[in-house]
Order: sequence, then structure tokens, then C-alpha cells
Amino acid sequence: MKNENGYAPSAKTIAAISTPQAPGGIGIVRLSGPRAKEIAGKVFTSRHGKTLEDVKGYTALYGRVHDGETDIDEAIALNFTAPASFTGEDVVEISCHGGLYIMRRVLKAVFAAGAVPAGPGEFTRRAFLNGKIGLTEAESVMQIISAQGEQAAKAALAGHDGALEKKIIKIRGMLIEAAAHLSAWADYPEDDIPQVNPEKLQTTLLTVKSEIEHLLRQFDAGRAIREGVATVIAGRPNVGKSTLMNLLAGCERSIVTEYAGTTRDIVEDTVILGDVPLRLSDTAGIRLTDDPVEKIGVDRARGKLREAQLVLAVFDSSQELNGEDRELVSAIRESAAIAVINKSDLPAKIDVQYINKYFQQIVYISALSGEGLQELKDAVAEVLRTSELNPADGILFTERQRDAARQAGDCVTEALTAVESGMTLDAVTVSIEGAVSALLELTGERATEAVVDSVFSHFCVGK
Repeated sequence: MKNENGYAPSAKTIAAISTPQAPGGIGIVRLSGPRAKEIAGKVFTSRHGKTLEDVKGYTALYGRVHDGETDIDEAIALNFTAPASFTGEDVVEISCHGGLYIMRRVLKAVFAAGAVPAGPGEFTRRAFLNGKIGLTEAESVMQIISAQGEQAAKAALAGHDGALEKKIIKIRGMLIEAAAHLSAWADYPEDDIPQVNPEKLQTTLLTVKSEIEHLLRQFDAGRAIREGVATVIAGRPNVGKSTLMNLLAGCERSIVTEYAGTTRDIVEDTVILGDVPLRLSDTAGIRLTDDPVEKIGVDRARGKLREAQLVLAVFDSSQELNGEDRELVSAIRESAAIAVINKSDLPAKIDVQYINKYFQQIVYISALSGEGLQELKDAVAEVLRTSELNPADGILFTERQRDAARQAGDCVTEALTAVESGMTLDAVTVSIEGAVSALLELTGERATEAVVDSVFSHFCVGK
């Protein structure tokens, strides 16, 4: 139950530091709730005597923030009046200098004046509960914050603008229309309602199934640009793995010599290749060795290969393939892999036909000069399917969203099976309604409190 201002009687005014917990040029303490202006007014005094209660929303006041009689810092208080704020409540943001001591002292003063600490994601949670944003839009907030590349940032912003929600609403609308026709025709047989056309119903369900499958196919590619891909650079000694590592890292991360076995441990770094973050591991050359230290490195390399999401299998163009090369090919046969034929600037002796037989993506490169780097970027995008992503298109961001979409897809498949096998239309309706329910949970319109709690538990405090 809410009062005339839109607040529940038990609603408290929350506060938190909304900028990183590290020194910076500016720090922001955010308040949201029915007493935001009153509490902020107890710790902030305008230079010209105006109060936050006196000014309109989207108005900034310059002055001092203080703890009782003691000034803490000069500050700017920015006023947002409900419902025209991010949370839909009265919000005040106090901007001061970004020292950790200053920000924490301002926050302490705000708590002493009557605010309570915000929980993880509580500002965004209130925006969702107050109808300012949908659940998928709320989830995209953390995707914007964690974006590591341009494509990830664009996809997250599109999600925040409602691209995924709009797509789900469109899909759901087709299902609701079909279910409504089925129910009306079954419940009111004597009325002048057009008879259900099985072929038309089947076409609608096939269209919906295709849309959902497209969303599910894009999930892994979307995750690649958001979270990065565990990538192993593998190959026998002296094929140029460490040189490739250094090329991709843009600096000397791995030691390069002409001696086999130089890399004995795993060298790791994260790089952005094209628009894909790669969590790179440069491994020891895979070969049989009597050196106990090198053997440990080789065993670790084999372990990394088993865990890899992507393998850059490096071969020496100027050398004939040997047993170690073939062992690598056999070990990664089931993995997502790219054959990187290095030293392309030297006369070729490698058996290209053998490589063509086992790899769909082959790139010729000179890791020393950088020639072929763009082709490697393109090959990575093809293997991970990130080249198919349209950042402005609605894509699934979280496992929760994927699970809901998968449930909806399963229900649509059941409905199609029921239509094709000639089952009663009641059975078809039940399956369609199951799909609609899953999509309502995806957008948050029918999400349980436990689901909402889970979503916002992953947010940082202050957002």
C-alpha cells in the first residue's frame, strides 16, 4: 500500500557512495526515498541560502557539506523530485571531492541525519519496483558497467534502452493472440468466431520458435564479448607462441629465444582482439621431455587445453609437421580452434592439406612483423560467432534470461507437436500459456520475489 506520494508507509531513505571506492576527482553520495531532501538538507548548506525543498527537480546547488558545526568539504547537491528520477523517488546526489576519507565522512554524516545503508543494487531495484525500468533493463545496468569493448557496451546500452524487452513483448504478443483465438473458439462455439486454422497456427508457432532459437544461439556470442574467452596459445616448441602472445598483448609478456623449452610455466594476460576480450594463456611447447621442470610446464599446458574455450594452435610454416604437431591436432579435435600458421614470411614447408583437413579456420601470420593480425581478428569473430551479433539487437544477457527463453522454446515445441499430431486444442493452449508465462518471468512482469532478489544480489552497493 502506497501513500499519495507513491511511497510505502515503511519506505526508508537509503544512501550509499555511488562512485568507485578509490581516490578520484569527484565522489558522489546518493540518497533516495521520502526523506532524501530533508536528510540531505541537514548535512548540506547552499552558499546562497536556498534549500533543496525550495528548488525544482534537476537543479543543482553549490555549498558546503558538514557534520553538525564542522565543515567536511565544498560540494554540489543535485536535486531530483519524484517521480522524475532514476528510482522514481526523491533523490539527492551530493558531489564532493573524491578522496576516500571525505566520501566516507559525508556518508557517515548522512547516516547520522537519518538515512539507512543501501543494499546491493537497491537504487536500481527501487527503479524496477516503481515501474521506471523493466527487469531486463535493470540487468543491463551491470552489463554497461562491466563492458570491456565497444560491441559489449553497445549491446548493453541497447538492452538498457529496452531492445530485449521489446523483442520479447513482440514474441509474446504472437503467442497471446494465438491463445486468445483458441480460447474464444473453444469457449464460445456458437458465436461468430473464425474457426482455428491448424496451418496458420503452425506457421505462427514456427515463427515464434525461430525467434526464440535465434536469441538462444546469440547467447554464447554475447557472453564472449561481455565476459571474455579463455584462450590457449598452443603448439610445439619454437613455433612462435610467445611471439604471438607478445604481439597480441602489445608488449613483451613472454620471453622469446631460439632455444626449445624457454616457456616452462603458463604466461597469462587479457587482451581485446577486435571486440572480443581474450583471456590468453601462453603455454609451454607440447613435447616429450626428460627435463622435470619443463615436463611440469607441458602437463600444465595439456590441462589448459582441456579447459580452453578457444585454442590458437600455432604451426611453423617453414617446418614440416612432426608427431608433436599431430598430437596437438588430435588433442583439440573437439575444441573451438584456429590454425595459426606462423612465419609466413619464410619459405613454406608445412603440409597445408593436412591442416585444411582438420581446421575450418586457418590464418597465415608473421607474429614477428604483425602481418596477418587482422585476418586473425576476423577468424576469432567467425569461430565465436560474434561477427553475427548486431549490438542494437536485443540479446540475452544472463543465465536467468536464457533459462526462461529455453523454457518458452520448449513449450512452443510442445505446442507444435500437439498441433502436428492432431491433439485437442486444449493441449495446444496449455503449452502456449506455458510459453507466455516463461516470457513474462523473463521480462520481470511475473517474476517471483526470489528471482528479483537473485538479480539484484549481483549488483554493487550504490547502483
